[in-house]
Amino acid sequence: MTGTAGVAENGMPSILRAACVSVGIDAGGAEPIGSQTVYRLHDGIVARIGGRGEKLAVGREVAVARWLETCGVPAARLVPDIPQPVVVDRRAVTFWQDLPPHHPGTPADVAKGLGQLHRLPLPGFELRRMMPLARLEEEIAAAQTVTEQDRRWLRAHLEELRGRWKTRPAGVPWSVIQGADWAENVVVGDDGDLILVGLGEAVVGPPEWDLVHVAIECWTAAAITATEYADFCAGYGRDVMRWDGFYLLRDIQEFRMALQSLRGATVNPAYQGQALRRLAYVRGDKGMRPWPGWAELD
Repeated sequence: MTGTAGVAENGMPSILRAACVSVGIDAGGAEPIGSQTVYRLHDGIVARIGGRGEKLAVGREVAVARWLETCGVPAARLVPDIPQPVVVDRRAVTFWQDLPPHHPGTPADVAKGLGQLHRLPLPGFELRRMMPLARLEEEIAAAQTVTEQDRRWLRAHLEELRGRWKTRPAGVPWSVIQGADWAENVVVGDDGDLILVGLGEAVVGPPEWDLVHVAIECWTAAAITATEYADFCAGYGRDVMRWDGFYLLRDIQEFRMALQSLRGATVNPAYQGQALRRLAYVRGDKGMRPWPGWAELD
C-alpha cells in the first residue's frame, strides 16, 4: 500500500502520520523509541519506519512474522487486519504489537528459540537462500583504511574460503535461520514465555550457521562463558563444534566480521583500531583464540 500525503522534507514524523492516516491509526502523541525510526503509539502499537528502497526486505520481515504466527511460534506480532507494509516516500512502515515486559534471553533461552525456528518446515513463500560469500569483493574494494598488501591478502583469503565452501561437509537439512547476531533477538517475557524478535535478516540456510555464531561468542570473543556455552549446547541438543564443517563456517563468519569492521572504519575513524585488530587476528598474526579486544561494533 502506498501513500504520499503529509510528507514534508522527508521528516520521520510526517512519514509516520501519513502511514497512520492511510490505515486509520491515531498518530497523536507518538513517542520515539531509541531512534527516529521506531515510535510507540496508542493502544500498544509500535511503528517502524524502514530506509528508502527497503520495501522488499521489510516485506520479507512481514511475511516471516505472519508465517511464525501461523506456525504458533511465539514471536513479535504484527497489528492484525491492516495491509502491511505501508510505503510513504519510498519508506516501508510497519505496525507491530508492543512486546510485554521482558528481559534478554540467556544462552539457554537462545538455544530454545533457535531449536523452535530450525525445526519448522520451510515456508510456502519465497525466502532468500544464504550466500555467505556473495558481494564480499565489493566489501574488500570499498575498504579505504588498508594497504594494497592487506587487500591482496583479503582477496586471496576470499578465494580460499570459496573453494572450501564448494566442498563443505554435509550437515542437517537447510531451514529458516536467523542468520545474524542472536544476542538481542531472543527475549523472555516476565511471565517466562520466550519471544523471537528481530527476524528481518531471516534466510534459508544451514542451521549450523546460527550455532556457529554462538560458538564464536564464546571461543573467539569471550563474550559468554564456557559454562554458558555448555548450557546452550545442552538446550539445543547439539555442539556444533563437533561437526566437520564447524571450522569453515567459523572462518567465514570471522572473515565477514573483519570486513564489517573495515567498512565501519571507512566511514568512522574510531573503528580503525578494531578493524586492524580483527584483520590481524583472521590473518593469523596474533595467536590463538580467544582474541582479546574482539569487540562488537557500536
